[in-house]
Amino acid sequence: MGKYLLSPLSVVVVLLCILAAVLYFKESDTSAGGRGYRGGATPVVTAVATLNETRQTIEAIGTAQANESVTLSVQQSGIVEALFFDDGDTVKEGQLLMKLDSKEEQARLKELNISLAEASRQLNRIQGLAQDNVASQQLLDEQQGQVNVLKAQVEVVESQLLELQVVAPFSGVLGYRQVSKGALLRPGDVMTTLDDITKIKVDFSVPETFFSVIERGLMIEATASAATGVKFNGLVSSVDSRIDPITRAFTVRAIIDNSDAHLRPGMLLNITVNGNTVQRVSVPESALIPSGNGHYVYIVGEEGKVSIRDVTIGQRLPGTAEVVNGLSEGEIVVTQGAMKLRPGSQVTATDKS
Repeated sequence: MGKYLLSPLSVVVVLLCILAAVLYFKESDTSAGGRGYRGGATPVVTAVATLNETRQTIEAIGTAQANESVTLSVQQSGIVEALFFDDGDTVKEGQLLMKLDSKEEQARLKELNISLAEASRQLNRIQGLAQDNVASQQLLDEQQGQVNVLKAQVEVVESQLLELQVVAPFSGVLGYRQVSKGALLRPGDVMTTLDDITKIKVDFSVPETFFSVIERGLMIEATASAATGVKFNGLVSSVDSRIDPITRAFTVRAIIDNSDAHLRPGMLLNITVNGNTVQRVSVPESALIPSGNGHYVYIVGEEGKVSIRDVTIGQRLPGTAEVVNGLSEGEIVVTQGAMKLRPGSQVTATDKS
């Protein structure tokens, strides 16, 4: 009888065939009805969808603005006669900051006051004569008219003198002084700036999906990279009545207390709006399976069979996510082992809710 020797290549081919057969039958056994271990069911970890009270928070970015801000200039052309401020001074409302040369107006006012005094003296004399029927009523009326005209002219010059002065329209902090004594100023020339920073305004954009959430009086928190570790509290003061049709967002304005003067206009602020408390169904984040532009979860139903459910996700918190639509309180979702499943699979669940 002859002996048959197998070549090494033949041995390898036989072993590969045996391995393929084993894998085939194992796959057939586990795929029938989605069955795995423990009596033919796939082991998974589950959690119960719970109803929790959560505070809706919205994050945004805004730029700090002064509560009141103005660029100071003059109303009439003139030469700077005196300056009463320096860079960065803190001033009070009505404080005198600058005077223009007013020699001509002062002389005109002096002349008018002399004429007014003489006209008033003549009016008193004529009134006395009119009482004795020596002066006519017409003469009295003419003199009274002259006095009134002079008084009006005095008021005009006094108004012109006031226009040659610059006073602080409100209390605040001045910017850099951009004029010097003796300079010729014209209307529109910048003298300095004035900002009221006791309060800071901040405008920021919010997606339209939160339009029903934002309302006046809501608390906000703000942080700035220039003030590390400091949180600033404020309130929503107004909400835009329109939504931008391009960005699908609307503008919100908040007022932040800045009595400590840590914030300055132009700073970038990170805003967190603390919305109202709402009740929402929550599940562990591990239960969410991305699908296109949305998410779905595996629901464990009666007799341990699973089904797919599309869900709409709201706010995400550390380890959990709010489900706006698609789930009800008490439903059981798969949190681990979902990759082995398909609709109709049989599972044995370990509840870790």
